[in-house]
Amino acid sequence: MSLPIDADSVAALATTIDGPVMLPHDDGYAAEVTGFNLAYPQAPDVVVGAANPRDVSRAVRFAVDHELPVRVFATGHGTHSSITDGMLITTRRMTDVTIDEQERTATVAAGATWADVQDAAAAHGLTAIPGSSPTVGVVGYLLGGGLGPLARSHGFSSDYVRSFEVVTAAGDIVRASADEHPDLLWALRGGKGGFGVVTSVELALVDLATVYGGALFFDTGDIDHVLRSWVTWTETAPDAVTTSVALLNMPPLDVIPEPLRGKTVVSLRFAFPGDADEGERLVAPLRSLATPLIDAVGILPTSQLKLIHSDPEAPAPAWSDGLLLGRLDDRFADTLLASVGPGSQLPLMAVEIRHLGSATAADTDEGTAVGGRGALYTMTIIGAPVPDLFETVLPQVMGGIRAAVAEWTAPETTINFVGDPHSRAEFVKAWPAATAAKLSSLREEWDPSGTFVFGPH
Repeated sequence: MSLPIDADSVAALATTIDGPVMLPHDDGYAAEVTGFNLAYPQAPDVVVGAANPRDVSRAVRFAVDHELPVRVFATGHGTHSSITDGMLITTRRMTDVTIDEQERTATVAAGATWADVQDAAAAHGLTAIPGSSPTVGVVGYLLGGGLGPLARSHGFSSDYVRSFEVVTAAGDIVRASADEHPDLLWALRGGKGGFGVVTSVELALVDLATVYGGALFFDTGDIDHVLRSWVTWTETAPDAVTTSVALLNMPPLDVIPEPLRGKTVVSLRFAFPGDADEGERLVAPLRSLATPLIDAVGILPTSQLKLIHSDPEAPAPAWSDGLLLGRLDDRFADTLLASVGPGSQLPLMAVEIRHLGSATAADTDEGTAVGGRGALYTMTIIGAPVPDLFETVLPQVMGGIRAAVAEWTAPETTINFVGDPHSRAEFVKAWPAATAAKLSSLREEWDPSGTFVFGPH
């Protein structure tokens, strides 16, 4: 239980912080604690809008002195529950991105998004290995490993981290790299939270200005054939090509392209880090599966990798869950279509399966805490954006899907795909057993008092 916190103590803290410090009754508090996922209202005892690493350090020292649990977010994409106590540190004011063209690195502050990084890198003909959504915070995504549109050709995004700047539970600002605190670097590349507050990250960049990529959309009547054909195609897919298949229930809204509006469709996402001629040859077997409603595959600048998945960019209520899969077959397609295919009448927006393997299976030379390298596919379920369904209905739907695909489910997942784990056993399955045990030990070492709340206990 946290110690009582009074306005005078918070006022004293505010005199040492460059960013805002607010209590629940203060103007601006509601806006400060609102993240991208609008389904979960946040109500911490105090919120600190950090403007720099020094602010984070002073906020953490205050929290420790007052026995306040500390949570952090930049964009709030990864929010799966409400905060009801303690301190929330928001990092959205820390958005600097510095490109070292000679070293091919980006130094990225804790509040920057993938759009910030990609725009900055593209000016130099370079790219990071980003996530699919441009509005997702870079740091939170990287802490969980990160599987983006270039996963098979380039691996987990966190494999490109060279160092983190971290505020520890003691309030110290340390660097975690191969040379300094390598155990902490190992943990932060895939171990997610509970170690400290990351204030910046140094990323290796790739010399890549364009990709051949985008999405094909096929009509309802083509879903069965496209899904089965894609599963078969992935068995011999080129290592450099990353694809996914998504069943999408498109709402009848004007913002939806007219050919898709109000329909259940299937989308094939495709990314190849090469030229148009070779890209067209590689995508041809998928493009010819049926007549597309929309064919949006072509040369993309790497600053526009977001167009491959076209994830929503406006804040909204969101519910998602996921798991990893092993080798698939035609019976899997039977099972999936019976569970979530057209006519299933489930309150779902999307069911996406991403193809892994190739570069995702290979760890870095020094090793990382990333879970799920042995899996061959991800499966993500995105529920209808109706918060009344989030507590009971959608978890029950997900339970039925899990049971249906159990035969093909991998023994571990990866933490960014877990959603909101409700038990310790479910939580630790995000990593191999030895990795989960080592992470637990390192959390106790770096945060012995449990200041940085993370995971069920």
